[in-house]
Amino acid sequence: MITKKQALDYHSKEPAGKLGTDITKPCNTQRDLSLAYTPGVADPSREIAKDVSKVYDYTNRGNLVAVISNGTAVLGLGDIGPEASKPVMEGKSVLFKRFAGVDSFDLEIDETDPEKMVDIIASLAPSFGGINLEDISSPTCFYVEDELQKRLNIPVFHDDQHGTPIISGAALINALALAGKKIEDVKIVISGAGAAGIRCAEHYIRLGARKKNVYMIDSKGVITKGRKNLTEHKKTYAQNCVERTMDEIIMNADVFVGVSMADILTPEMVMTMASDPIVFALANPDPEIAYALAKRTRDDIIMATGRSDYPNQINNVLGFPFIFRGALDVRAKRITNNMKVAATIALAQLAHESVPQRIRRAYGGKPLRFGADYIVPKPFDDRALVEVSSVVAKAAMRDGVAQKTISISRYRKQLTALARKLQR
Repeated sequence: MITKKQALDYHSKEPAGKLGTDITKPCNTQRDLSLAYTPGVADPSREIAKDVSKVYDYTNRGNLVAVISNGTAVLGLGDIGPEASKPVMEGKSVLFKRFAGVDSFDLEIDETDPEKMVDIIASLAPSFGGINLEDISSPTCFYVEDELQKRLNIPVFHDDQHGTPIISGAALINALALAGKKIEDVKIVISGAGAAGIRCAEHYIRLGARKKNVYMIDSKGVITKGRKNLTEHKKTYAQNCVERTMDEIIMNADVFVGVSMADILTPEMVMTMASDPIVFALANPDPEIAYALAKRTRDDIIMATGRSDYPNQINNVLGFPFIFRGALDVRAKRITNNMKVAATIALAQLAHESVPQRIRRAYGGKPLRFGADYIVPKPFDDRALVEVSSVVAKAAMRDGVAQKTISISRYRKQLTALARKLQR
């Protein structure tokens, strides 16, 4: 268990923070300096002025992502402000680099007005090949992502909205396979109707779930058609049912997905779920039901959490670095639904593969094989870089949003080499 002192020491040790910058070209002589700055910079600048797409040839834009937040919905900490969100955004940038070789800058914006946020971020876009929005409260996050993607020709991805759906979607595919159930037949209850909850519902429907079988719960209870003052996103999932509380709607549910708060799913509720219940309790750091308690309650349960100290961690690091890697490498203008589905399916399939010893060593040498305690790959499984990035790039080209065509077979070899380099 990490202590507060260990965490603070880690972040404060000189140099403070977790990020720095590297020079990628020689800069040791007068000639090097002339090439790196004046007069050498004039020639690439002139070329870009004539053809703006040349910015990808002469600068780092093609491998640079902005990690942007206003600090209004940070992890389980809530609205703590842009400065307090910076350690989290720095951490996100570390993960981009460590797992996919993507450079990124964290940008914390002191603004809560949605329209102003869009203007600020859009004005920064020429510097970046992609934008990762993070920890922005709902419903602002929906508006900001949608408006930015309308205005920009680079991918805009709000990880809170799409990361959890993509990874949990892979876990759901595999959990249902173990339970012997079909996604189009199961009853799904989602606790939490913010960004993650709404997008989870959307993504599961893309994977084959039926909208009529998806029930959502917010702080006021089950979202039904008779309720007033629902947001447009909530209205989409309002059901015509008599159940109003979670203990009522959870009866005979096949799947529970929690993206809400700790300890709201009781053992009594779990006991009323269908056979082989699937419970994804993803609130962090404390899940909707404690892992050990859930396992004691039902011996047929298939369980996942957001924590690294239990099996089946739904960890967004399995998604965003590789999704951006694939999107950047074909210069995608956006991240499409098909790209997200492709990422989900690739992760689900990877969990069925035999896990090499080099990956098991990172987890204490424990056996890792497909089953109730292993329904998604581990974050340090370097094969995810190859599998996810390649299918994302392929889907981008197929969807017509790629501005660069590549050979997928050659690309997979390049990704394999990159994965080995990042593992050193």
